[in-house]
Amino acid sequence: MSLKTYTEPVKSGLLLIDKPQDFTSHDIIAIARRVLHTQKIGHSGTLDPMATGLLILLIGRSATKRQDAFLKTDKTYRAVLKLGTETRSWDADGDVLNTAPVPPLSQAQVEQAARELSGEVTQQIPPVSAKHVDGKRMYELARKGIETAPRFNQVRVSWENVVLRAPDEIEFTLKGSCGTYVRALGFMLARRLGTLGHLTALRRVQIGPYHVQDALAGNLLKTISTDALYARVTECV
Repeated sequence: MSLKTYTEPVKSGLLLIDKPQDFTSHDIIAIARRVLHTQKIGHSGTLDPMATGLLILLIGRSATKRQDAFLKTDKTYRAVLKLGTETRSWDADGDVLNTAPVPPLSQAQVEQAARELSGEVTQQIPPVSAKHVDGKRMYELARKGIETAPRFNQVRVSWENVVLRAPDEIEFTLKGSCGTYVRALGFMLARRLGTLGHLTALRRVQIGPYHVQDALAGNLLKTISTDALYARVTECV
């Protein structure tokens, strides 16, 4: 039956999905629309293609009306930063642009650098991002080889469990306000440590009070029934 037949979903609320790495956020939304037979689905903020973790789908009119509030909600991520190499996208999906030696680092140095990047921070928006410039997304311009002037925004961040787990690898948890690019903070941390860097792993674990451990594995969307998926839709907290 056509999606046009279903202008309003059977049940409204939140659907928590754990996005796998081989899906885009828009893939997840498109599959959910087919399974739930509705176009009336919003989201709490998309994830980069490389990233995994919590994606909240807003099902129905009452939920989608709250999309702006969810987009502005603080989000928590776990990430791994590889030192010594800068990529075009500042994560593992991008081509390598530059390399640099990694100085000998201590756990104390890494923690101090993270503290210096805590609180209100001016971050550079990654040149490969969905940010609009003159009506085009920055990643579209980057694919065409068109360079754009650096763009910056102000965010509020806090770091937890920052661990130097190898001479050239740092694992950390980061909580950020709306507009935070974790790969930008990783890029900035590497620079503060006197080298280059890019993210090799990124996972969103929390959005406001919602946790990824309560989410449905995204790869199950392709086989789940309509009734079973609607049973996962819950009320907004």
